[in-house]
Amino acid sequence: MSVTSIDASSSRILDNPAWAALTGPHARFAERIGRAARYQQDVAPFHALSDEHDPRAWADLAALIGPGGTAAVRGVTEAAVGWEVVRTGHGVQLVDTSLRAEPDPETVRLGPGDVPEILDLVARTEPGPYLPRTVELGTYLGIRHQGRLIALAGERLHPPGWTEISAVCTDPAHRGRGLATRLVRAVAAGIRERGERPFLHAAATNANAIRLYESIGFTLRRRTVFSLVRHTGAAALEATA
Repeated sequence: MSVTSIDASSSRILDNPAWAALTGPHARFAERIGRAARYQQDVAPFHALSDEHDPRAWADLAALIGPGGTAAVRGVTEAAVGWEVVRTGHGVQLVDTSLRAEPDPETVRLGPGDVPEILDLVARTEPGPYLPRTVELGTYLGIRHQGRLIALAGERLHPPGWTEISAVCTDPAHRGRGLATRLVRAVAAGIRERGERPFLHAAATNANAIRLYESIGFTLRRRTVFSLVRHTGAAALEATA
């Protein structure tokens, strides 16, 4: 699988999607100090820097999370001064290039009242982090069987012009029926209706998911790394606005 250059000018915002979302359409969910921001802690576990190479951004992140605090950031493999990398994970970012987006009459819109069921399904299938207020980030759709939630997908990061499809998961007892594909297409239909373009992330080790996404019309845009970093309390610079 090779990285493909796709609409370089329009997709450049996806190089730092969390920052673009938190300073744009998702600003209402943001806690921000200068060049660093994070989602409210019951919404999503992501932090963002305006530029991971800028010491001032790291100083602002230190002020945001405090001594000993941790932050989940993308694109960081080496710790800045005053930080340590706790763990890293490699991922891929894919964008819609030929996806057939279409509504699905069997899907249902999920809301705050469905959160206990969503969290239960997420805990059993582990599609990625999902918190009590993640459902507020965008449209989440589910499929039920005999009243029970068995599959899920929805919208997460929202940089201008783009929306990430996330939390794609299916109860193990109902896999192999194409439910994930149907949900991705249905979520994508809503994104396209707004004049935006879908994208998504997957773990680089999740070959099955990557093959599925590529088979239905997503194309690899870039590989990336996600790291959990800890502030050791020895920041190089004072926080700046």
